[in-house]
Amino acid sequence: GLLYVSSFIFGLASTVVALLGIAVLVTYSPQNGVILLVIAFLVSPLGLPMAAAWLVGKVQDLRFAIQDAVYG
Repeated sequence: GLLYVSSFIFGLASTVVALLGIAVLVTYSPQNGVILLVIAFLVSPLGLPMAAAWLVGKVQDLRFAIQDAVYG
């Protein structure tokens, strides 16, 4: 349940920042708009949360490799 709620909140925040980024890109400054779009991607469930899940998987792989090396 907690994962679903956090994913929903991150998705909602990402949507708001992406819409703001598109508005800034079109009306004000292309550079600031692109920066906001990158931030929106990082906040989205496919950005930093996915990178964290990948990193946890790699740490678990390392743990299993060490465990196999020690216990055979």
